[in-house]
Amino acid sequence: MSCPIASPLPPPAKKVKRSVTSVAEETSPASTPISEGSEIPQITWITRTRIESDEENPFDWNPPPISEGSEIPQITWITRTRIESDEENPFDWKDRSTPELFKGKRVALFSLPGAFTPTCSSTHLPGYEKAYDEMKSLGIDEVYCLSVNDAFVMRQWGLAQGLEEDKTVGSLGFKKVKLLPDGAALFTRGMGMSATWTSNRGFGERSWRYSAVIDDMKIEKLFIEPNFIQ
Repeated sequence: MSCPIASPLPPPAKKVKRSVTSVAEETSPASTPISEGSEIPQITWITRTRIESDEENPFDWNPPPISEGSEIPQITWITRTRIESDEENPFDWKDRSTPELFKGKRVALFSLPGAFTPTCSSTHLPGYEKAYDEMKSLGIDEVYCLSVNDAFVMRQWGLAQGLEEDKTVGSLGFKKVKLLPDGAALFTRGMGMSATWTSNRGFGERSWRYSAVIDDMKIEKLFIEPNFIQ
């Protein structure tokens, strides 16, 4: 049996001088690129940080909790907002920045392990909702409740808790305490409050309980539940 004749090799390609710009353009993602003059994305960088340890590898993923006087993390909050619509579900996605929520405001923020969890539902959220008017009289502009849950879960929790809805177009959902979804834990990690309860609760990554007074993006007062386990 005769062997097939191999095709001739193509001629060698000519070397072409390429600039850094041309290489960057070719390797950029196909999605809509950022334009010149635009601000770069604000994200939480997942890094390794040195910790106090005598071990051979004295590093950890989680940074220490943020301290008073520090500026809070700048992330993009993925929220649901009310729109002009006669449909049964008059909401759409809206990205909000940290400055949009906190800049120029004095905010009381409290963070919880999860929506619908017993103590958070029976004590914490109802307590802040009840104290809302008093806190406003003491110079607080907004009261935010944060949990590592998505926007759908946070809204249903608010409804189940009997919070009064804000049906204004563009609102955050409720009139008094506003529920902030930190679904990917980006803000929580940036605050150094990420806690993983895989073995005893099956939660995975959540936020440790803490509360803070945040004045114009900076931590004025911080209260962390004892026995913090990262």
